[in-house]
Amino acid sequence: MCSNELTQLGIHTEGTVLADAPTPILVEEAIKRDEGILTSTGAVRVKTGKYTGRSPHDRSIVDTPDVHDDIAWGSVNVPISSEKYDHLKQKMVDHLCGEDIFVTHAMAGADRKYSRKFLVVTELASQALFVHQLLVRPTADELRNYGKPDFTVLAAPTLKADPATDGTNSEAAIVINFHERIILIMGTRYSGEIKKSVFSVMNYLTVKENHVLPMHSSVNKDPKTGDTCVFFGLSGTGKTTLSADPSRVLVGDDEHAWTDDDVFNFEGGCYAKCIDITPKTEPDIFNAIRFGSVCENVVLDDKRVADYSDSRYTQNTRVAYPINYINNSDPAGTGNPPSVVIFLTADAFGVLPPISKLGKDAAMYQFISGFTSKVAGTERGITEPTPTFSTLFGEPFMPLDPMLYADMFGERMEKFNTRVYLVNTGWTGGPYGVGHRMELRYTRAMVTAALSGSIENAEFVHDSVFNVDVPQFIENVPSEVLNPRDTWKDKDAYDKQANKLAGMFEDNANKRYPNMKPEVKAAGPHPKN
Repeated sequence: MCSNELTQLGIHTEGTVLADAPTPILVEEAIKRDEGILTSTGAVRVKTGKYTGRSPHDRSIVDTPDVHDDIAWGSVNVPISSEKYDHLKQKMVDHLCGEDIFVTHAMAGADRKYSRKFLVVTELASQALFVHQLLVRPTADELRNYGKPDFTVLAAPTLKADPATDGTNSEAAIVINFHERIILIMGTRYSGEIKKSVFSVMNYLTVKENHVLPMHSSVNKDPKTGDTCVFFGLSGTGKTTLSADPSRVLVGDDEHAWTDDDVFNFEGGCYAKCIDITPKTEPDIFNAIRFGSVCENVVLDDKRVADYSDSRYTQNTRVAYPINYINNSDPAGTGNPPSVVIFLTADAFGVLPPISKLGKDAAMYQFISGFTSKVAGTERGITEPTPTFSTLFGEPFMPLDPMLYADMFGERMEKFNTRVYLVNTGWTGGPYGVGHRMELRYTRAMVTAALSGSIENAEFVHDSVFNVDVPQFIENVPSEVLNPRDTWKDKDAYDKQANKLAGMFEDNANKRYPNMKPEVKAAGPHPKN
């Protein structure tokens, strides 16, 4: 089957083809081929070179007639011609013909009613291991009856594009072709490009073919009641940290979909940030860094012991592991429709309340806006927190019109009486450089109150600038922390910063979303004169 699949892709390799190898063999191959080394805990540590994060300016979508009117073209979804794609694909095929090849028959989507089959072909054993741990593994029966894949990923990290002759932005290229159902990834060893390309594809297919809402989110659930919570947020806002709650069951840490019947994980593993991780702060993730895991750009000493506080290679150190490495996880990857949704934002201005309640229109507004601060290392060139609006808390991965996703969110929120809260895991007491990050223990206490519903018993005060309702009491959280203005020494400076950020919200909505519904726009922040 594998040989025929490669032949259909035009790949007639002179090397060895290893298909669906188990974890021990992939680990051995990665070490034997000098792709990485074993850490003291048995994980494979790899270095990804100059590309230590996603490279958004090197990503493009092939502009074909069948998707031309669907894609939200712009600076995120950049079009590339079929001719350029054909050239890059032939270059990729020619390269792989001279390499040893690792093939993985994987799936995306734990709910098999909506899952898609992804065939991943790569030249690196460590990337095959990454895919084996991150995507959904077919059962033995599903593997025997795999058939034709729904999408194919061709990854060649050692193949560099040439901007002069290939028409690319750099030596890296990530190209999605929805017509041919092929993804090309070249010139970058950062395996997150594979993960996020699959996510981007699912964010198109599940909407267009199933009317299912994809979400850049983590999900956990109460082991007794089954009540589910969805956490939205960009990398660095705390999705993985807050969803890995020892008192709850982890459904997944990054990519999900919300149907009329359930929420389900797109993946079968986790891809967690490692920077500053300790057994005390992140026990579940820390203990998941063991044999079979893949660590990217983690610093090791001469005894192969990891120093997770060392960011000499990048702030964006990562570990990939199967979800069953988290003790209180659900390998089935499904849960009930959410009773609670939490939007996570890292506010570098230090003015947003640490937690606030949102009605339907306000929730849709915040979902569309996706305000946060990109943190160091998650993308090339980001060295300190940078305020940004990332539509749907996942703009780089959403190919369709944002209003389409937002309307689906509002429909589901209303149908399931889902409570929505905005949680600021960013700065308090002042902006970045003056204030400090919100303490994790306080954020956990706020999230716990939201999940239990006890937050609803508190008095709420309306913040007229940000147009949100702020609770005045949460157990184990100092009252002044709940009201950010109280944490600033200079109240006038707070007011100035708050109005500045509210104005940024308004400008973003006016410039980028002219078709936003009036009632939704009215529910957003408004600066005071």
